[in-house]
Amino acid sequence: MNIYLDNASTTFPKPKAVADSIYNFLTKIGGNPGRANHDNALETNRLLIEARETIANFFNFDKIENIIFTSNITSSINILINGILKNGDHVITSSMEHNSVIRPLYRLKENHIIELDIVSANNFGFISPKDIENKIKENTKLVILNHASNVFGSIQPIQEVGKLCKKHNIFFIIDSAQSAGVLSIDFKTLNLSALAFTGHKSLFGPQGIGGFIINDDLNSICSPYTLGGTGSLSYSLTQPDFLPDKFEAGTLNMPGICGLLEGIKFINNEGINTIYEKNFYLRSHLLEELHNINNVILYDDINKADSYTSCLSLNVKDMDTSELSYILDNDYNIKNRSGLHCAPLAHKTVGTYPSGTVRLSISYFNTLEEINYVINSINNIIKLK
Repeated sequence: MNIYLDNASTTFPKPKAVADSIYNFLTKIGGNPGRANHDNALETNRLLIEARETIANFFNFDKIENIIFTSNITSSINILINGILKNGDHVITSSMEHNSVIRPLYRLKENHIIELDIVSANNFGFISPKDIENKIKENTKLVILNHASNVFGSIQPIQEVGKLCKKHNIFFIIDSAQSAGVLSIDFKTLNLSALAFTGHKSLFGPQGIGGFIINDDLNSICSPYTLGGTGSLSYSLTQPDFLPDKFEAGTLNMPGICGLLEGIKFINNEGINTIYEKNFYLRSHLLEELHNINNVILYDDINKADSYTSCLSLNVKDMDTSELSYILDNDYNIKNRSGLHCAPLAHKTVGTYPSGTVRLSISYFNTLEEINYVINSINNIIKLK
C-alpha cells in the first residue's frame, strides 16, 4: 500500500478533470488573454472570465475584476503586505502564521517601517479575539491571520476577528492556504478586506497558481508590486490603475488557471460539506485510535474536535521526529512531512520547537482502509522501537 498523507503541502492525486483541462489548453487553445483578437486568444479570455466568476461565487464575492491571479499564495501575500503598509503603520498577526506572512512583516519591522505585534495562541494553537483587540492602537492598519494552521489544523475564530476589524475600521486579510476547499468561506460574512488563496492544496489545482480577492476599500490604497505589460493601455508608461490589470503584469499562468477552475468545479460538484464531513470522519478516527497507542504524543484539544481541518501533528516519545518520518515513508510507504513546516513560531507556541513534528494531512481521496493502515503502522513502529 502506498499512502499519500502530505496534502497540507500539496494535494495528490488531483481530480482527472484537472489534468485533462491543462492538457486540453496546451494542445488545443494556448492563446494569451487580452493580447489579440484571434480565436485562440478569445477562447483563452473566455476561460479566464469563467475562472474569475467561479472563484467569486465560491467565496461569495460580487466583482470578478477584483479576483487577481498570481503564481502562489506567497506572492499574493507579499503583494498585499508590501502594497498596503507604509511608514508608521501598525500590524497585528499571530504566532500561528506561516513564514509567507511572518517573513515579509518581519522584514518591514526590521527596516523600521512598521510596528508589529504577534499575538500568542494557546497551547493548542488557537488565538483569542480578545487578545487581538487588546493590541489595537490608533495606528493599527492591518490584521492578517491564517484561517487554519498548516501544522496543527487549528481553525481560528476568523468571524469574530472580522467583526472587531470592522468595528475599529482596520483592514483584515486571511491566508486561506489550509482552509479554501476544506471549509466554506464567505468573504462578506467574515468582513474581509482581502483573501489570499492557492490552487495546489485543497482547491485541487496544479502548483504555480494562486491569487487574491481584494475589496474596493483596500484596493484604493494598495499599490501594485510588479509592473509591466497587461495588454491594456499599452501607450502609457505607467501601470493601469484599474482591476485586475493593476496587479496582473505579465502573462498569466493559463494552464494553471484552467486546472484551478476544474478543481473548484470538482469541489462544487461533490459539495464542500461532503468533503469536510469525510475529512472530519477520517481525521477523527485517526486521532481517536492514536490516542489509544502508548507513547504517541498528540497536540489536539480533544474538546474541540470540530475546530480543526484535516491535518494533525504527532511525535513518538523518545524517538527522533525525522527518524519516525523516515520509517513511515521508507518502511511503510506513508508519505508525510516532518520538521517545522515553515511555521517556527507555531512550534514554539505549542512546545514542539526545535525538532518539530510529523504531520499527517488527509485529503478527500484518502480512504478508511488507508487510515487504518497508518494506525497499525505507527503501532508496529512503537512496538519494534
